Amino acid sequence: MEAEPDLSQTFDVLVIGGGNAALCAAMTAARSGASVLLLECAPEAFRGGDSRHTRNLRYVHTRANAFLTGPYDEDEFWDDLLRVTAGKTDERLARLTLRESTDIGVWMEAHGGRFQAPLRGTLNLSRTNAFFLGGGKALLNAYYHTAHQLGVRIAYESEVTDLIMRDGRCCGALVGSGEAAQQVQARTVVVAAGGFQANIAWLKEYWGAAADNFLIRGTPYNTGTLLRVLLDNGAQPVGDPRQCHAVAIDARAPKFDGGIVTRLDCVPFGIVVNKQAKRFYDEGEDFWPKRYAIWGRIVAQQPDQIAYAIIDAKALGKFMPSVFPPIEAASILELAGKLELDAAELAHTLAAFNAAIRPGRFDPAELDGCATHGLDPPKSHWAVPLDTPPFLAYPLRPGITFTYLGVGVNERAQILMHDGKPAPNMYAAGEIMAGNILGQGYMAGFGMTIGTVFGRIAGREAARHALS
Repeated sequence: MEAEPDLSQTFDVLVIGGGNAALCAAMTAARSGASVLLLECAPEAFRGGDSRHTRNLRYVHTRANAFLTGPYDEDEFWDDLLRVTAGKTDERLARLTLRESTDIGVWMEAHGGRFQAPLRGTLNLSRTNAFFLGGGKALLNAYYHTAHQLGVRIAYESEVTDLIMRDGRCCGALVGSGEAAQQVQARTVVVAAGGFQANIAWLKEYWGAAADNFLIRGTPYNTGTLLRVLLDNGAQPVGDPRQCHAVAIDARAPKFDGGIVTRLDCVPFGIVVNKQAKRFYDEGEDFWPKRYAIWGRIVAQQPDQIAYAIIDAKALGKFMPSVFPPIEAASILELAGKLELDAAELAHTLAAFNAAIRPGRFDPAELDGCATHGLDPPKSHWAVPLDTPPFLAYPLRPGITFTYLGVGVNERAQILMHDGKPAPNMYAAGEIMAGNILGQGYMAGFGMTIGTVFGRIAGREAARHALS
């Protein structure tokens, strides 16, 4: 076991956080010759923040390789980002992210990451996204091993409660609180401590009582303490506090840390109704990887923040199911009873949906145009009659992955202050600055892209500043 680091010394670079962005920053700074301390507030067994629940990332590449089935150039990537964000992105920083992503795959492998062969199925990601062999936790374990080999000192269960500021500069951080608090001195600081999604009280400031029904997909340690500290110290806020990466997940998931296995991918193959047994959004608007992250917000706007995805036997095998079994019934009336929905209303909703479908060639791998006509809301693709028992349902709740309220940064990952000027020695990477690029919406794997790109930039720039 690694010895506890000596927190009394002054480090060149202090990295606050323990996920992908933090580790990329720490490894990059160490390779630049800086002494680096990484403070992770979680215990070692739960290190890694939300990154340990990830599976893949997307990056610009010009050709197929052992992990990707075809090219994905900057223009297509940019078009995808514009579509999911509806243009709410800082083009300068977004374009930088895309350009700097071109060597991510090679860089990750050089730091211990491993990828698996392309997956087949309905996620439609085999060309754009590379999947980690062993998932995000395996990637992080490899990164921690590499960071240790590079000389990065790591302290677990080390919650940073405040930053030490003198004359507009950050001189270090306060670890712990009360009499046990300890000051850590550093020449530069990289904040990669995530958003505030695990802070229900903070979420309620924007969502009200509805936030009590939110489930947090990732770590319970992302409470936004450092985000609040930065904003209180004059950092420039960026991003809509009500925007978040919010997926519709199985309502039976735990309050925290349910991870990827609670996500539901069946929505495009059926209908989704609220507690009044009414449809409320287009289930086939676009490919699921480009729309799954809006469904949490959509469900959050429904009565009691609950909804139900309903499919029939024809959909089985076409999607990755939840870790929980579906609720099954031989008829829609029986299913309504099990879901405690109004049976007549659910039967009417289903009948109206089936009657509105126009024949087409169903193809889950394409935007097939199998659509409804004259129905509000419509279903734009993959609309097929729900008529083959057994009928199955999954209850849905908003599953919050990360929040988009963060701090402004420039191309060097420097934190911007209220006056628009960069802080002289403070940098940010990962979820805490992702709102610069993701004004709304999401694409599968893009959070890891932002974290890797800006983690490397922050680590490089922090080391350069500290050693100059």
